[in-house]
Amino acid sequence: MKFRFMTKRIILLFSMFVFLSNVKAQGKAEIALETFSQKYPQEKIHLVFNKNSYIAGENLWFKSFIFDGYNLSSISTSMFVELYDSNKMQISKEIVPLLNGQGSGSFTLSESLKEGIYYIRAYTTWMSNFSEDFQALRQIVIYNPSSTEKLVLDETSKWTASVFPESGTLINGINTKCAVRLQSKGITPSEWNGYIIDAAKPDVKLSSFKGFDQNVGIFSLTPKTGVKYQVVLSDSRGNKQVVDLPYVADSGVNLQVSTDNDAIKFSLKSKNITPGTVYKVIGTIGSQMVFKVASDKILEKTYSIPAEQLINGILQLTVFDEKESIIARRLTFVQPGLLKIKKPEIQSMKLDESPRALNSLTITPEQNNNAYTVMILDGSAENPEDENSFLSTLWLTGDITSKIDKPAQYFIPSRNNEALDALLISETWKRFDWRTIMSDRFPLISYRPQPYISYKGKVSIQGMPASNTELNLMFEIPEYGSKLLQVKTDDKGFFTLKGLLFEDAIKFSYQLNDPKIPAEQVQVIFQPDYSFVPLKKSLPESYYTLVQRHTEEQLSETVKRYVATKNTQSNIDEKAILIEEVKLKAKKKDLTKELNERLSSPLFKSMNEAIFDFVNDNNSANGYMNILQWLQGRVPGLTIESSRGSSIPRYRGSTINVYLDEMLLDPSQINTIPVSDIAMVKVIKGYFSGGFGGGYGAIAIYTKRGGTTGSLSDFAASTKLKKSILHGFDKEISFVSPDYNDQNFSKISQDSRTTLYWNPYIEAETKDQTGIQFFNNDDAKNFKLIIMGFDTKEYVPIYFNESIK
Repeated sequence: MKFRFMTKRIILLFSMFVFLSNVKAQGKAEIALETFSQKYPQEKIHLVFNKNSYIAGENLWFKSFIFDGYNLSSISTSMFVELYDSNKMQISKEIVPLLNGQGSGSFTLSESLKEGIYYIRAYTTWMSNFSEDFQALRQIVIYNPSSTEKLVLDETSKWTASVFPESGTLINGINTKCAVRLQSKGITPSEWNGYIIDAAKPDVKLSSFKGFDQNVGIFSLTPKTGVKYQVVLSDSRGNKQVVDLPYVADSGVNLQVSTDNDAIKFSLKSKNITPGTVYKVIGTIGSQMVFKVASDKILEKTYSIPAEQLINGILQLTVFDEKESIIARRLTFVQPGLLKIKKPEIQSMKLDESPRALNSLTITPEQNNNAYTVMILDGSAENPEDENSFLSTLWLTGDITSKIDKPAQYFIPSRNNEALDALLISETWKRFDWRTIMSDRFPLISYRPQPYISYKGKVSIQGMPASNTELNLMFEIPEYGSKLLQVKTDDKGFFTLKGLLFEDAIKFSYQLNDPKIPAEQVQVIFQPDYSFVPLKKSLPESYYTLVQRHTEEQLSETVKRYVATKNTQSNIDEKAILIEEVKLKAKKKDLTKELNERLSSPLFKSMNEAIFDFVNDNNSANGYMNILQWLQGRVPGLTIESSRGSSIPRYRGSTINVYLDEMLLDPSQINTIPVSDIAMVKVIKGYFSGGFGGGYGAIAIYTKRGGTTGSLSDFAASTKLKKSILHGFDKEISFVSPDYNDQNFSKISQDSRTTLYWNPYIEAETKDQTGIQFFNNDDAKNFKLIIMGFDTKEYVPIYFNESIK
């Protein structure tokens, strides 16, 4: 499978931090890595919810960011989201459209859900070709006071520990850092310590250390062959573990790494190695090679990789011998003390902690950021970003499959960089395995990304395939009339509709283009050209356990508040009869978006389109005789070529069609259309459903007098035809907040909302500042403001997660 969109991406990343030293001819490793990088890009997903836990009967909202390495992904245009209970029973599922690598949706949590731990799984079709361990699988707590059992934190499960020497080996006489990693089904202790002993002399402490956090600690040891070393660990509650260290080898190579803001330095320490042996070290970030050295003098030097030439992320250093066998490897983080994070520019902040007071702020747009996600919480509420944050998914957990407690802590201002380095000593890279790809064993591609939603149809006449037959599809779209689309079947009677972009369901009628064939003899069967992929692996263990609820037992303060909030939200929803009116009070009306909604039918909508508005902005086009000439140079990838007096539009080298009021038109006829008669032009990039079976790209021109010319004004023509329904993306539930300036909300008796504002997609590519307004609840004295975005040119997250007063 070829990824046209990947070529520029790879060149940009490689030129951004390539640093090759003493490069020789490519070996198996380099060739395998290049193949893997070009053909098998890998996506990862960050999920953020509107809050940490829920009560049965509430709505759950989520936002997703899909990354291809360290940039927002352009591979997938759809995301699958599934809700499971703790028994791996699927409760609900949705398909969500992705715009510039971002998507959002919601689930309604049934009143009948029992109290317990539930799981939300998110993945793309392309991700299904790789390990399920890299799919997003998040635990959520759902309370239900009517359940016979209640959730309590599991503080009784024992913890275990493992020791990981740096680069994997202990070698006689070589001082080596060793990471100690804790794991538990329940909660691991945050306060613990340990000491090292010779098992033959258990009363003599060789050295002592203290754990950094609930995940990891570190110590150094100069081992001797023949000695059995152990580490004795204990926590603040008196629990104790004794762990054996790996045996000590009398020869070998040990890779030692140190990282700071200026450089990553490494050296190879050896014992009893034949002089003149050639070793090769390859450094990779993701699946990109950023460093290489091969030399017979490598054991004598310390190498330094300039950090400013790299981006933040996990760097994997792998040592190969002359036969390209792996003898050592190590993960480290690039510039842990200098995280490249852009903060959004927040202005005009007006905060009032009074009950139900109006608060406001504005965000200045970033040039290379398409959209912001904004969430505002009661300052006393749990923060959904405290456990696993946008930053920790991008830089750590999206590529690490093992369980890490509170990974967000490694990317906060008060982070411990030494703890992160120790954590990475205990990890190995799982995105690809060197031995596997060097043996030409690459992932089996069973699932290919489809543009948005695609359907495959089969036409039959009296049960026999209708080969090479033209079929008329008449889509019934109340806002636009009926839209006629013509497709042609293949030799077996099949056809495909690609790039469908609509919510809920759309009705359509059909008939063959041949009037001689009676309609009753024709049958069209549709099936989605996409599928939810069953989850094979087991669900992860939870920090919680279920215990019997006593009849007279009082609810916790958290659950009491959730019950009150659910009742409050029900009242708010009832008051907000016209939800869109409530939304429009909080944001500026977008006239261009309104024009696009009015003129474009759903068949000519795409999440990858460039719109030019000639009603609200003249766009300086009146001096042009041909609108195609005006488009030249205004859309990246679009070129207009001249041939025999006609203008031929091409997108990224491929010829694309031109439509006038959604009717196919020869480009030569554009010369007859005065620019002054044009209301809107849109350039659709990629597949869309109106292009005769899913065309790849188009220029759609809408005239001021034509509107949606080519559409029928009523459904009369289709009443006698056979009808069917296609299902589109799942519709997201609107997040409704009260407007206490409106008297309709004045009778709400109690407001205990924890999420005061939620907007998963605020467009940022505007000249104007984005204004945000929200009303306080009854008791919040400060607020937590979370803003997320991404600079797609500098590969830098835009992130703000702070308490504000």
